[in-house]
Amino acid sequence: MLNAAFYMLAIAVLVGALLAVLHFAKTGTALPPWPLAALHALLALGGFGLLLVALQGPPQRGVGQGTASFGAIAAALFVVAALFGGGLLAGRLRRRPPGTTLIGIHAMLAVTRLVILMAYVLT
Repeated sequence: MLNAAFYMLAIAVLVGALLAVLHFAKTGTALPPWPLAALHALLALGGFGLLLVALQGPPQRGVGQGTASFGAIAAALFVVAALFGGGLLAGRLRRRPPGTTLIGIHAMLAVTRLVILMAYVLT
């Protein structure tokens, strides 16, 4: 279950990177295609759900290496990244292009979460 969550979140990060590239390559006020943004959100939320299921119960991995709390840290970072993603969605619903700072913070949190989750999965 934990591996499935990691892979799903990794794919969500890749789709998010594609969205960022499309955003920065655009001219004018065109927005990236909404189906791609919806896929990104669904993959991320699905991966988060799998992560929450995998983290139930006492820590089973990383206790000896000191990474037992990395799963919970990754889940907390997801919540913060999702809040910034909600800000991106709100801007999209208003048909305004999102700010690059908001995209950067969202991406930084998502990649940080993925790296911490990778350390947790690989221990």
